[in-house]
Amino acid sequence: MKGVGLIYAIFPLAAGIVLAQRWREAAPGGDDYYPEFETCRTAREVPWHSTPPPNWTNQVGFEKDAFTFARIRRDRAPYGSWRAGWWWTDFPDSDLNLSFRLQQMTSLKVDPEGRVLNLTDPDLFNYPWIYMVEPGRLLLKDEEVPVLRKYLLNGGVLMADDFWGEVQWKGFYDQVKRVLPGREFIELRMDHPIFHCVFDLKVSKNKLQTPNVWVGEQSQYPDSRYYGVTWEYHDGEQCREMHVRAILDDKDRIMVIATHNTDNGDGWEREGEYEYFFREFAEKRAYPLGINIIFYVMTH
Repeated sequence: MKGVGLIYAIFPLAAGIVLAQRWREAAPGGDDYYPEFETCRTAREVPWHSTPPPNWTNQVGFEKDAFTFARIRRDRAPYGSWRAGWWWTDFPDSDLNLSFRLQQMTSLKVDPEGRVLNLTDPDLFNYPWIYMVEPGRLLLKDEEVPVLRKYLLNGGVLMADDFWGEVQWKGFYDQVKRVLPGREFIELRMDHPIFHCVFDLKVSKNKLQTPNVWVGEQSQYPDSRYYGVTWEYHDGEQCREMHVRAILDDKDRIMVIATHNTDNGDGWEREGEYEYFFREFAEKRAYPLGINIIFYVMTH
C-alpha cells in the first residue's frame, strides 16, 4: 500500500518500545477504568496503558487552528448486547496515537491534547468531528437527542467505531434514528472517494477489517484456532462482513459514518505492543482508514 510503509520506519514508538505482554480484562474492551474519566477534559489527563503515546507541539498562537480528536462521553444502556463495551474503550492511547499519525501523514495540524466531551457540553459545536467507540449499547439522554441533531444538521460529523454483529448494530441504529428519524444509512462502496483521498485503498472492504489485538496476534499462527481470522464473535454471531455505512445530508455530505464489524480503535491504541499486529492491522488497515475518513470529512 503506497505510503503506508513509511509509518513504521519514521515513527519509533512501535519499533523502539519493548513489546508489552499484557491483556487487560478489567472492563469490556480490555481497558481499566479510572475515576478521572468522568471529569477529564483531555486525553492527556488520564494514564496511558498500552505504550507511551507521542508528544508534539504546534506553532504558538495557532492552537485553535488545528483538528482535535473529540471523544464523546455517554451512557451505556442497561440492556442489549452483553459484549458491548464502554465509551472509554482504548482511551486515551487510540486518541493520541491517531492524532499523531494524522498530523504526520497529512497536511492537517492536530491538537496534541485531544478532547473529551459530553453531548451537552457548550464546546461541542467547536469540534467538527466527534467519535463514539463501542456504541452497541448506546443510550442517548432525552436532552442529548436535539443537541446531537442540531450538531449534525449544522455540519458536524459523528464517527462510530468498534461494534460488532446485528444486535449491536440495532442498539446503535435505534438511537441514531431518534436523532435523525427521516434519514437512513447507506453502505459506502469501495469506489467512494473516502477510500482513496490520502491512502488509495484498492482492496475489498473485508481487507480493511481489524479485530481486537488478541485475535489479531493469534491470526498469524497456523496452530491457532484464530489463524487467518480478522473478525470477532459477538452475541452468537460470526461477524465476518465489515461495513462502512453513512448517513448523508441533502447535499450528500456525510453526517454520520459507522465502521461496523471492525475495531479501528485497537489498531490505533495497540500499535506499539506487537509488531505483527502493527504491520498487518494498524499499518495496513486501521490507520489508513481512520486518516482517510477524517481527512475526507474535514475537506468535504
